[in-house]
Amino acid sequence: MSQTLKKDMVGEIIYTLTIEGHVVEEVSGEEPVEYLHGAENIVPGLEKALEGKQAGDTVTVTVQPAEGYGEYDQDEIDEVPLEDFEGLGDLQPGMEIEMVDEDGDSYEAIVLEVNNGTVRLDFNAPLAGKVLNYEVQVLSVRPATEEEKEVGLPQSLIDEAFDDFEDEDFEDEEDDDHRSHN
Repeated sequence: MSQTLKKDMVGEIIYTLTIEGHVVEEVSGEEPVEYLHGAENIVPGLEKALEGKQAGDTVTVTVQPAEGYGEYDQDEIDEVPLEDFEGLGDLQPGMEIEMVDEDGDSYEAIVLEVNNGTVRLDFNAPLAGKVLNYEVQVLSVRPATEEEKEVGLPQSLIDEAFDDFEDEDFEDEEDDDHRSHN
């Protein structure tokens, strides 16, 4: 009997995401996406549409903002003093930047405008307020390992996060080495 997507199962999917008729993202069989069902690895509306599906199934689903990246929120626009961005170079509208608060939490923002010593930033998710249209094919379904359940991610994403962490450590060491030789 085939395995179906439900809580604590790992699904491997390919998909095309369109918004207002334009392809925004396409994930092919060369680099499929793995996700842990029930762990909020993908938007809720897509996860609901995939519930009970098995390898080989295809799904076409329209996800409203409330079940996607949320409604667009004007309160997520903020003005920050330009001096807080020293060392980042010339900020331009449309640039994506990462900000870190006093607690060390990072947030992505899009620069809306720069003027009069301030920067207007949009902290909404880039797809907030958008209706998402997915065409998805389920490639495989398997039970999650205990580690995957504990971490809340499939092994491929755990490995990717670990590789990114190692790369950052290595880059820091290289920077330290470079500074010490000058």
